[in-house]
Amino acid sequence: MADGEPDYSALPLTERWVHKVWKVRKQAYEDAAKQFEITPDEHDPAFRPFNQDPGLWKGAVADSNVAAQSDGIAAYCAFLKFGGREGCVRSRGQAITPIVEKGLVSTRPATKASSIEALLLLIELDVAAPVVEDILPAISAKQPKVIAAALAALTTIFHNYGCKVADPKPALKILPKAFGHADKNVRAEATNLAVEFYRWLREAMKPMFWGDLKPTQQTDLEAQFEKIKAEPAPKQERLLRSQQEAMARAPPPGAEGEEAYEEDGAEEPAEMDAFDLAEPQDVLSKVPASFHENLASSKWKDRKEALEGLFAALNVPRIKDADFNEINRGLAKSMKDANIAVVTQAAQCIEVLAKGLRAGYGKYRSIVMAPIMERLKEKKQSVADALGAALDQVFSATSLTDCLEDILAFLNHKNPQVKEGTMKFLVRCLRTTRNVPAKQEVTSIVDAAKKLLSESSEGLRSGGAEVLGTVMKIVGERAMNPHLEGLDDIRKTKIREFFEKAEVKAKDKPKPPPTPAAKAPAAGPKKAVGGLKKGPATKRTGPAAAAQPPSEPAAPTSQPASKPAGPARLGMPKPGGATGLKAPQRRIAAPGVGSPRRVAAAPPPPPPEEEEEPMPTSPPPRPRIGLGRGGLAGRSLAKPGAATAAPVAASPPPSSGLTAMERTELAELRTSNEQLMRQVDELRQEKSKLSSEIQELKNQNAGLIEDHTRDVLSIKAKETQLVRARSDAEAAEQVNERLRRELERLKRALSRAEGLGVSGGVASPVMASPTHEDVGIYRDGSNGAGARSNRMSFTSTLSEEKENGDVAHNYPRSKLSPEMRYASGSSGRGSPARSFRGAGTDETTHLLTTAGSVTTTSTSNGGENWKRAAEVTSQLKARIEQMKVSDS
Repeated sequence: MADGEPDYSALPLTERWVHKVWKVRKQAYEDAAKQFEITPDEHDPAFRPFNQDPGLWKGAVADSNVAAQSDGIAAYCAFLKFGGREGCVRSRGQAITPIVEKGLVSTRPATKASSIEALLLLIELDVAAPVVEDILPAISAKQPKVIAAALAALTTIFHNYGCKVADPKPALKILPKAFGHADKNVRAEATNLAVEFYRWLREAMKPMFWGDLKPTQQTDLEAQFEKIKAEPAPKQERLLRSQQEAMARAPPPGAEGEEAYEEDGAEEPAEMDAFDLAEPQDVLSKVPASFHENLASSKWKDRKEALEGLFAALNVPRIKDADFNEINRGLAKSMKDANIAVVTQAAQCIEVLAKGLRAGYGKYRSIVMAPIMERLKEKKQSVADALGAALDQVFSATSLTDCLEDILAFLNHKNPQVKEGTMKFLVRCLRTTRNVPAKQEVTSIVDAAKKLLSESSEGLRSGGAEVLGTVMKIVGERAMNPHLEGLDDIRKTKIREFFEKAEVKAKDKPKPPPTPAAKAPAAGPKKAVGGLKKGPATKRTGPAAAAQPPSEPAAPTSQPASKPAGPARLGMPKPGGATGLKAPQRRIAAPGVGSPRRVAAAPPPPPPEEEEEPMPTSPPPRPRIGLGRGGLAGRSLAKPGAATAAPVAASPPPSSGLTAMERTELAELRTSNEQLMRQVDELRQEKSKLSSEIQELKNQNAGLIEDHTRDVLSIKAKETQLVRARSDAEAAEQVNERLRRELERLKRALSRAEGLGVSGGVASPVMASPTHEDVGIYRDGSNGAGARSNRMSFTSTLSEEKENGDVAHNYPRSKLSPEMRYASGSSGRGSPARSFRGAGTDETTHLLTTAGSVTTTSTSNGGENWKRAAEVTSQLKARIEQMKVSDS
């Protein structure tokens, strides 16, 4: 200190810390920082006063003197850096608010930088939530510079630690308030914070605050977002103390292997979206009260409007869990609606409900999944897209294991459209699942996909190959090879193409290889000593003899170790030419004092004699040496293993001959076994090929059956048409015959009428005169309106009488007047004499009229007029002949 000033260095540090002279306080801050830097660990006594009284830091970081404040904040940074987590947790409640209000707004750059560093250290030592929570109240401060400084500090925190360490939700909620501030510096810092959030969250952050911004602010932000869209995904620049310790414990670069894979896989699910940022909302209260009533309406517009209202209520980022059973049942029922607009809207409702509930929607999966997949038969693309999106969201709320049963069931659906939609859904599930399917699930998926390879539709065959390629990407080529046996090269090539293009999120982790170095020493003595226990086991222990000398001293005490020798016999390699003889010789040389101990331990001599032969002969498990197996079963377990060495030396010649025979037989058996194994593999491959051919034939048979059914139905339809045509032809023939007969009758009647008309005037002198009505019915409009109503057809009269069974009357001459034959009446019927109409028709009519009038008056005038009638008749006959001549 300067001259004349008292020396306060003798005072305790805590007293100088709160001294009224700022220079004393400043010196105390500097001394404390130096002490913290030289401490060996965080439990040093230098930290104790500040851990016991964290309030000391409140005055230090907010010192009234700017020079002392700078040193005080620097001392706090040293305390945090060297004091550990305990000092951080105890002091942050006292220090954060003064740092935000006094340190961040300081005009000294060093003070401002120390303040930011202190906040970052507080997060590094523990967690970010308490620090952010204490900074946010400054957004409501009266001074704009405090608000701007707090926003800048938040931007720095999220830039260094990211949104995975620091929760962005509290800060996102205050952004609208910051954007609405009157000070431009506050708005500028709010823009910087929003841009930083966009680097981490992208579009997921917009639902939190975007609707509260002004259009101009939205436009400005969009322009800022466009500049950083091309940037790569940001990474955490500063690690927490816990993360640093985890990295220090991590294996060296050469031994990362599986741990590195696990870390990579663990980071990916931490991506945030709108669901993670949003608060749960209660949507049941927003559902219209008349929803179920309108959904059951007979009018499709009412049903669609009900679903649109439900969609508006459910379309929120996050839904609070509640009882949605009735709503899901109604939506599942709507999947069967005849109107595709209703189906599409119902699928969209299921999508947003599953998206808002996430894992909470899993309990409703069984209600809606089967109806949605059943409706995949729709060919309209908009409906298929809506159904696929709903299925994807339902799957994201559950797992592949939960959905696999329904998927496999609908892969066998009779409708090809449903099959194809289900197959595409399965491919999407395999791409997005993060859990590797179990072996049984992989087998089920592969079997279903193999069936698709034999479908008649190209889309289904290609989809089956895509499923197999995606599964191969998940489980690996080696695990997938057994499932591809029996498939032809073309299909394998197509599967490999999809395998190379597939992108999946779940990959089977490779298991670490076993360490044979630890098991090799233990395996050698077990096999070698096992030969001392059981005779048959010595046949396969030749290769292990080389590893025996290090374990020979422990051979007498290795009785329990001989048990694995039996099973190991089948897995041993084929013995060489001299290995069968070397193993007994090495066992003889090792235990030199074993023979006397054996004599003392085994009173009855027969058991050793029985053991003599099994030991050197090493017979296979068959009754070749008689008592080989019986001697082993009857031998005492307390007998030392080395005791069998003495009899081996007594009989080397038999062991040599028998071992060679057994070796030859063993080689033959192995050759036979290899042949059988090859035959089994060939048969298995042939079986797979035959199964594939059978499946193809089944599919072809099914197609032929469908074609046959279609042909049969077509033939039946043609037969029905033929029967109808025959019936129509018969009816037409009958009508034709009837008309022909009627025509004949008309001709005969006409001839008869002509005959009667010619002879009637002479042969019937007393014939009654026709009445006015009798004449009028054969005339065409000659008697005015009354004649028109009384007119009738002569041909129809004859026809009706013939059909009714009446005998044709001998009509009088007046009724059979030729006037009817040559008249041109308005009835429109074709008359045989129609071609004679013209100039002669009026003349003939005049003659007939004259004849009729003469006949009418013949009864009143008597014989006077007969001459006149005869003349008229003669004229009429002459006229008729003339007409016949002109006709011919």
